[in-house]
Amino acid sequence: MKNNSVFKYIFIAFIILLIIGTAYILYNQNKSEEDEEENENNTVQTNIQVLDNMTMGICNYDTMNPLLTNNKEIINISKIIFDPLINVTSEYKTEMCLAKSCTKTNDTTYEIKLDTSVKWQDGTNLIAKDVAFTINKLKEINSIYSANVENIQNVETPDAETVKITLNKPVLFFEYNLTFPILSSVYYLNEDFTNTNKIPIGTGMYKIASIDDNNILLIRNDKWRNIKNNTPKTNSITIKKYSTMGEIYNSFKLGNIDIINTSNISYTDHVGTMGYNKKEYYGRDYDFISLNCEDILLKDKEVRKAISYAIDRNKITSTIFSDTKYVSNSFLDYGSYLYSYENIITYNQDQARKTLEQSGWVYKNDKWQKNIDGYVRRLTLSIAVDKDNEDRVKVANNVKKQLEEIGITVNVTEVTNEKYKNYLENKDYQMILTGVTNSINPDLSYFIGDNNIANYNNSNVRSKLSSIDTIKEAQKIMNEEVPYIGLYRNKNILILNANVGGSFSPNSYNLFYNFNQWFRQL
Repeated sequence: MKNNSVFKYIFIAFIILLIIGTAYILYNQNKSEEDEEENENNTVQTNIQVLDNMTMGICNYDTMNPLLTNNKEIINISKIIFDPLINVTSEYKTEMCLAKSCTKTNDTTYEIKLDTSVKWQDGTNLIAKDVAFTINKLKEINSIYSANVENIQNVETPDAETVKITLNKPVLFFEYNLTFPILSSVYYLNEDFTNTNKIPIGTGMYKIASIDDNNILLIRNDKWRNIKNNTPKTNSITIKKYSTMGEIYNSFKLGNIDIINTSNISYTDHVGTMGYNKKEYYGRDYDFISLNCEDILLKDKEVRKAISYAIDRNKITSTIFSDTKYVSNSFLDYGSYLYSYENIITYNQDQARKTLEQSGWVYKNDKWQKNIDGYVRRLTLSIAVDKDNEDRVKVANNVKKQLEEIGITVNVTEVTNEKYKNYLENKDYQMILTGVTNSINPDLSYFIGDNNIANYNNSNVRSKLSSIDTIKEAQKIMNEEVPYIGLYRNKNILILNANVGGSFSPNSYNLFYNFNQWFRQL
């Protein structure tokens, strides 16, 4: 019996060892297969060939001088060649660039300290006189950046790293105006700035190596201050010159250029719908309805709210613009971190009717009516529109139809451009369909300040305009009181060859955030 027990235990031990051995063999086989697969993946990754050059296209070339050009795409490209004092992030926050600090010493005075370790692409150092030179040039010439400096009264440079700017009046959030490119005073010494043949130099990631009749060649700037930590993957960029945008689209389809930036809503007619990547981003062209807050009917905020509830913005963008516009609720919803969603009114016809009823309006004989100041008033409104703007005329008629669905009678008044401008200037309307191009500066004075186009007067809101910390609070109140009804804004598209990789977060200020990470592979 004893021997039988010993053999029994030996047999069990043998079986256990056999199971362990088999499991070990199977594990090693699987591990080898996994390692082999991982090695294959690593080999594929390692074998990706990143090209040294990337290509872009422009038409209507004028100059690479960023202060003189009127070409929108050159302005975009200049962001990787030239630097401003203060940069703007993809969320429209300000951040120091060539400036180390910007101190507001009083309502009209700013002191800027420069990073004088920054080198120009010719090897010389950035100095305060470069900033003064640039500002003075912008005040002398007609530049897209001239508006940035129009309120600068005086510039002083007490030492090489200090710039003192005096304004002729307070400018809200003036830091956003310091986003123009800075040029070298030494480089342009004794030069005719507007006519020189010298190739402009900057302090940015790339520098201009050559310009000829067909191409502009940019190469990596080895003196760029961030070169060690953020070396660009692309060594050079060729910017090809074309006569028309149609030629650029054709060249893109043929694979001859890698990047197109466009606001053309029909771009797929030119490049098709496949074989490339795209990144859509909010434009700053914003259309809205202004409501005259001094009108006998519209001074009631509940009426304004009801109108806003009754308008289906998605229907407008889909039926009139084939979804080539973004629905827009506010003047800061183009990507700004300061945009407030609080109290935003969205489409709800039932709520529109309830809002009118709660405000004392009665729906009778297919009309809303209410006793106001001893008179029975019917809710009949007019909306003015420039008759030459075909899209806005369509939108105005669409709004008319939507409001009439809840019983508000609307007359569309199509007027000449001259009369339309008079309406805006004199606030001589009930409702008007209009639009603006938003600045990157979050100043809301145009909409809320003195003499605003909606005759909107709220001292509590105005008190919150001068501080970044309270702008959201101001919007919250405005969203509730509805002096304006946002409709839509334009859509821009960055179109990229399928082989272009990187981190893409374009906005209307800069297309090329994180460009050092962009690359093109075979």
